Amino acid sequence: MATRRADDSVRLGIAVDAPPGPLTAPAREDGGRRYINRELSNVEYVNRVLAVAEDPNLPLLERVKFLAIFAGLLDEFFEVRVAGLKDQLAAGLGGTDPAGGSPSDQLRAIRAETEVLVKRRVNALVDVIIPELAGQGIRLSNLDSLDADDREYLENVFEERIFPVLTPLAVDPGHPFPYISNLSLNLAVIVRDPATGERRFARVKVPPLLPGFVVTPDGERFVPLDHVIAAHLGALFPGMEIENHHAFRVTRNADLTLEEDEAEDLLAAVEMELRRRRFGRAVRLEIDAAMTDEVRELLTRELDLGPQDVYVVEGPLDLAGLWAVHGLDRPELKDDAFAPTTPPRLATADDEPVDLFSVIRQGDVLLHHPYDSFATSVEAFIKQASRDPRVLAIKQTLYRTSGDSPIVTALIRAAERGTQVAALVELKARGDEAANVAWARALEEAGVHVVYGLIGLKTHSKTALVVRQEDDGIRRYCHIGTGNYNSTTARLYEDLGLLTVDPDLGADLTDLFNFLTGYSRRTEYRRLMVAPLSLRGSMMALIERETAFGSLGRMVWKMNNLVDAEIIDALYDASRAGVRIDLIVRGICCLRPGVPGLSENIRVRSVVGRYLEHSRIYFFGGGGRGRNGPVTSEHLPVALGAVPDGGEYYIGSADMMPRNLDRRVEAIVPVSDPELCDRLREILEVELADDVLAWELRGDGTWSKVPTVTGLNAQRQFQDLAVERARRRREPDPLNALGRPSGA
Repeated sequence: MATRRADDSVRLGIAVDAPPGPLTAPAREDGGRRYINRELSNVEYVNRVLAVAEDPNLPLLERVKFLAIFAGLLDEFFEVRVAGLKDQLAAGLGGTDPAGGSPSDQLRAIRAETEVLVKRRVNALVDVIIPELAGQGIRLSNLDSLDADDREYLENVFEERIFPVLTPLAVDPGHPFPYISNLSLNLAVIVRDPATGERRFARVKVPPLLPGFVVTPDGERFVPLDHVIAAHLGALFPGMEIENHHAFRVTRNADLTLEEDEAEDLLAAVEMELRRRRFGRAVRLEIDAAMTDEVRELLTRELDLGPQDVYVVEGPLDLAGLWAVHGLDRPELKDDAFAPTTPPRLATADDEPVDLFSVIRQGDVLLHHPYDSFATSVEAFIKQASRDPRVLAIKQTLYRTSGDSPIVTALIRAAERGTQVAALVELKARGDEAANVAWARALEEAGVHVVYGLIGLKTHSKTALVVRQEDDGIRRYCHIGTGNYNSTTARLYEDLGLLTVDPDLGADLTDLFNFLTGYSRRTEYRRLMVAPLSLRGSMMALIERETAFGSLGRMVWKMNNLVDAEIIDALYDASRAGVRIDLIVRGICCLRPGVPGLSENIRVRSVVGRYLEHSRIYFFGGGGRGRNGPVTSEHLPVALGAVPDGGEYYIGSADMMPRNLDRRVEAIVPVSDPELCDRLREILEVELADDVLAWELRGDGTWSKVPTVTGLNAQRQFQDLAVERARRRREPDPLNALGRPSGA
């Protein structure tokens, strides 16, 4: 039962007709001094990920994994950000970004930085990692290094599994230049007819559905699939001479562009746009180092690219196949395995599950994933709700979810049992559009009320509401988080969530879901800060309050990205007033720290490690607003104390970017329980003390690794803390058993 929407702008009370412009704020004369360019900051994040792959102290297969992550991040950067700059240039849009760079300036700078990254990638893979893999019996081989038996095996594999899938496409007057799909690996082949001497170009696509490597029977040699195909081109062009062949890869504009206000059915519009996106404009061409000028010029001409769009790469062009190498059963070459633990209050000492509704009624529960198990907390919450005959309704937002989502399955079962279920499925979640379309249809077929989102906005909030009939009336149980309802990424991403039965938050979520699924003009909430309605104003008011405290002010924020110029300017004002500010920014940061007269009191760091840092925590603690005395933990360095006692903590889905504040539906919730605030304080203090995974941002926009002195790895510390909490649950402290519970 899908909700088909007409124009939602009436109930938003905001202008959504025009698409967002290319600039995040009006350019200022001193923009280059005040702000770091967003795109170059993005490239710096990709650089930090590559640096992890280059770290010789990391287990070998973890470095392989980070090379694959690096390549995927760079692909996405070109698909979206570089493509956007090229669109601005093609449309003749003038102006500059807040840092003062025009689209052409930014593209030139990106080109220079990317060339350096490509050279480092080649060095890391070809010169270092491949030889080290060989030393461990994992050989990324070419055909020349194989013996006769392995060559015969590859012949059979080609004939039986590869050849039937291949489709060589010739280019001549009767065969136009073929469409080259996004991120596909291809062979450009020049063939010659020995009878006529005529030379022709042909393209062979390396099938993306086949594994990127062919593994020899001994399990030790990995031969790239494109090498196997290249060695058998004669079978594809019988009777022709193969003059030369070269690998190439094309990146296209992959951003989703919808005329939402003209679409009567958003689901159908997204499906149509997904088909159109296959034909997005080419923005990058990667070629092997041996490609001839003739073939290079032909490709750039046919793809409508210039020399500045071509990147020459030695070694493999497509690193997606490295995931198969990382997946090898070689635990000695990987990080130590870690099993997430069940939060103490959500299981008995014998690891038996508990009645989650009863636990939540006794007090709020803070979850820290992946250290706290997603399966035994959030998934268990939705599963219990789906089976409980007292549950009247379940409402949930779904932005990105896994392919075998237990949560979606639970929602479907709840609807089949007669529970009223409403799901807002954000069809415009970049990279997950097709999966979300499929889930939306499956939910509809089960009788779930499905809403596809709002015109002009993406619904990015991570919220779930369970309405339950109890003996003393109806209660509303809530989950508000920083991460997606995705069981796969919950094991890889660091995130936070709050389970609560707070009446005001229950009322707020009810109003929020009414806003999302019906017609509502509500702009004020009791406790939630909601974008695009109140979040920007609320954050500005909180910053201004800290600014008024002057040198007694204190802010510590943890987020993915900091881009918004108005927020950055407010932080600069606070710094000039004497407020001490620490920012933990995993990805993009456009603020310049440590600039005299502007940001002397601001420090910025980034933590890049095994888990992707994804939670958002906003702490405001100035003015001596103490609460319980200092937090103490035997696991933390004695000299810490970077986060003062007391203050206010907020967690939620929003980063400080224009898109989060103005063009998305986001929810940020205050955390008031003293024990949970102490837990958030511990998280911030550990991240600020990290000197293994941490980087620091300089005022010139470059990042440097924090020198290792104490050897504190924040993510390993959180693993140890989770294990210790689980141990205490199984072996209760007699003193704790008589009094205060041992934590949430």
